[in-house]
Amino acid sequence: MSEQSPRQEFSGVPMGKPFGIPVYVSWTWFLVAGFITVMFGPYFGRQLPHLGGPAAYGVAFVFAVLLYLSVLLHELAHSVLAKSYGLPVRRITLYLLGGVSEIEKEPPTPGKEFLVAAAGPALSLGVAAVGGLLDLFVVNGGGILEVLVLQLWWANLIVGVFNLLPGLPLDGGRMLRAGVWKLAGDPARGTVVAAWGGRVLAVLVAAVPVAMVLRGSGDAELTDVVWPLVLASFIWMGASQSLRVARIRARIPQVNARALARRAVPVAGETPLSEALRQAGERRAGAIVVVDHDGRPVAIVSEAAVQATPEHRRPWVSAASLAKSLDPAMVLAADLAGEPLIDAMRQAPGSEYLLVEPGGEVYGVLSTADVNRVFTGV
Repeated sequence: MSEQSPRQEFSGVPMGKPFGIPVYVSWTWFLVAGFITVMFGPYFGRQLPHLGGPAAYGVAFVFAVLLYLSVLLHELAHSVLAKSYGLPVRRITLYLLGGVSEIEKEPPTPGKEFLVAAAGPALSLGVAAVGGLLDLFVVNGGGILEVLVLQLWWANLIVGVFNLLPGLPLDGGRMLRAGVWKLAGDPARGTVVAAWGGRVLAVLVAAVPVAMVLRGSGDAELTDVVWPLVLASFIWMGASQSLRVARIRARIPQVNARALARRAVPVAGETPLSEALRQAGERRAGAIVVVDHDGRPVAIVSEAAVQATPEHRRPWVSAASLAKSLDPAMVLAADLAGEPLIDAMRQAPGSEYLLVEPGGEVYGVLSTADVNRVFTGV
């Protein structure tokens, strides 16, 4: 299963940087590699009777590695095309059910969205076609190479076709999203449609094997039910996450620096915290800015640090001791709103930002907590 994903915390084991894109393997891959080795060992033993048991399992492990190399090529197709469009790619992670390309910005047009999404399945189907031709015309004799080529081209065919199914988080879901985006002119609506397509797909993936068991299919095995249920759960969770992201993005236009700003009171660094808080209360200010002797802002008093300071200590604590120095990236234009404001905050994560007018005058302080409240309940 392939998807384009937002930033994730776990990286896994680093495996290199093809095309400048960091590639990691999650520990869950080793579970799947072991499962494939155990499940396919007897198969390769039957197909290659001249091999002993350990050798057959060795071939099965080689198949597991080659299969995940195919998944890597699939993800590289997404990522390389995205980079060619100027979209930053943080990394590729191979995990339990496939891979994730962490493309940090969405394509700017539905056409580019469609092409980036289609690149992975196109490459998988291309690998399947090449493997099928090799199996048919070149690789013969029934040896290890032929058996591996046969399994790999079938696996890539399945991966390519499955990822074309119209539901997020699959590539087909992103292609559906691009189509709805193009027709409706609204990427959020495309996300909602494709995410619900993913939920329907998850139900179908889970329902079919369960229905077969309930109908009394005598040759059904446990793995015939467990793996579709695992796959369905991943699809459902991915689709649900896409819906949550769509709801959050719908509120981004409500994020306005001026509307959310707190009035700031300027104080000298040596001012006792209790006095700074008194001045803020008199002026109905929600933030305290430390200024130098020329009146220029140099730091913002941390709201969290103030709350953590006991009241009886506040007369003996200076405002500067609880302030964070102003990095240039923490000074934002007061006119920022929507996506540009979110991007500016993402580039310099912090708890408070100084807002300034075009002429450099201080407008107020923007608290990250106030921005987060816009999305509360999403």
